[in-house]
Amino acid sequence: MSKDKEEKEHKKEESECEKLRKEIKEKDEKIKDMTDTLKRLQAEFENYCKRTEKENNDFRRYVKAELIKKLLPTLDSFELALKNHQDKEKFMKGIEMIYTQLFQTLEDEGLRKIESTGKKFDPYFHEVLMTECCKDKRDEEVTEEMQKGYMLNEKVLRYAKVKINNKETREEVKQNENTD
Repeated sequence: MSKDKEEKEHKKEESECEKLRKEIKEKDEKIKDMTDTLKRLQAEFENYCKRTEKENNDFRRYVKAELIKKLLPTLDSFELALKNHQDKEKFMKGIEMIYTQLFQTLEDEGLRKIESTGKKFDPYFHEVLMTECCKDKRDEEVTEEMQKGYMLNEKVLRYAKVKINNKETREEVKQNENTD
């Protein structure tokens, strides 16, 4: 190989090396920029999470404070009733008024009773504690509400505990078991 040819090859290789170094440098800068952007985004996201958590906690405290503020008149009524406990009739009337006042406050917040007695048993709203056999009632009709159930807006807070009618008596159940 001639010297000129070698020099040309060498210069060509150097030129390619320089081009590759330049590309590597550009890619390194791009990686650095992207890493910085990623770190900023990550920091912003962490700050966002902390901020929303604080806002949620503040909101919960605010909601609690508002509910307690609405319940204060009921508390005042209890204090007044307890001061006047000597007159039993007035005391009982006061307690009834307090119950009405408390329930109205809770209703205003979205609480409502689950209607049960006379309705068909619904496992989404009722919990059966007992059954009985009444010929004049429909099968699975709620015959007695043993504990009221409540909903807050559309969510069940407590299922109504009920007694339902079961037209099949124990004897009929035993007969059905014996025939199987």
